Amino acid sequence: MSRHIIHLDLDCFFVACEVLRDSRLRGRPVIVGGQQGRGVVAACSYEARRFGVRAAMPIAYAKQRCPEALVLQGDMELYSNYAKLVRTIIREEAPLFEQASIDEFYLDLSGMDHLRALHQWGRELQALVQRESGLQASFGLSINKSVAKMATNEGKPGGHLEVPAIQVRPFLNPLSIEKIPQLGPKTFRRLTRVGIRQIKTLAEVPVAFVEHLLGKNGRILWERANGIDPRPVVPYREQQALSAEQTLATDSMDVLALKALLTRLLTQLCFELRQAQKLTSILSVKIRYNNFDTYSRQRRIPYTDSDTYLTQLAHTLFDELYTRRMRIRLVGVRLAGLVKGHPQIALFADNQKDLALQQALDEIRRKFGMEAVRRGIP
Repeated sequence: MSRHIIHLDLDCFFVACEVLRDSRLRGRPVIVGGQQGRGVVAACSYEARRFGVRAAMPIAYAKQRCPEALVLQGDMELYSNYAKLVRTIIREEAPLFEQASIDEFYLDLSGMDHLRALHQWGRELQALVQRESGLQASFGLSINKSVAKMATNEGKPGGHLEVPAIQVRPFLNPLSIEKIPQLGPKTFRRLTRVGIRQIKTLAEVPVAFVEHLLGKNGRILWERANGIDPRPVVPYREQQALSAEQTLATDSMDVLALKALLTRLLTQLCFELRQAQKLTSILSVKIRYNNFDTYSRQRRIPYTDSDTYLTQLAHTLFDELYTRRMRIRLVGVRLAGLVKGHPQIALFADNQKDLALQQALDEIRRKFGMEAVRRGIP
């Protein structure tokens, strides 16, 4: 059976959410990121892009390019709420969908082509999202995830593009290799140094050459250049979770020691979360008293992967749970509501030094293991 995959992306999502909150921003150059003069650009309006402002650019430099730009600090709670609204709309319409990040979705419509015109179905969904949420979306329809995503990007903003199987190669061939999803700047430079700039060129060189040049990722990129992408659409399941718990060697009433254990468990989970490039929207803490009574408390939160934020909240939940003068034999923590993380989300950290420290600690843990460095109690 032939595959029919839609990739739907919410255009300029963070800025669009801010415009819905304050209509006076419409049509103005807007930058979402850190505080004025600090950090880097997480997202920017199309008006700001006309001045050369781009994501990941230092905000101070972006302001030099576009002095009239209004800089807003990111509001993940606002963006999370709109993302959940769009997810609800899609869930009610699509037979199978995957939330790939906070602002993009894959829908598998395979087998529906005998029922109705799929491109028209996509346009109706696009209109429904705009009507119900106020957010503009673009979508691409093709034979797999990769080609559908590239079709979306070519149709932005507010557009739609169908690339049927017979048109995949003619569509891909003239595009720059920069258009291939997950092809980063280092890989781009390596390929251009050997004269590979267009997807057509990459598709025609021997796969062994690309593997030798780029390692194991080379074959994947070569396949993408040839329109090959077997990855399935993974059904969205809010119960996707990471969890950890530990039974104490000796039952304890030592709150500091119990919170230290909770911190270690959460630090491990947050590290795993970031390595998987995911974000969580639900935090749960569990305790078990020495009489085996077990209690848990859960909190919905804006999407995050921050050790600092999650640890502070976990300690708050622990304080709410631990109400008896009894020893505890087990503590546990769970991160649920996982989605693939948007790279810009980490840029909203209030303190860029905290973000830099977190990245440095992750690098140490990757090299030397989790026990190489530990986080103290905040």
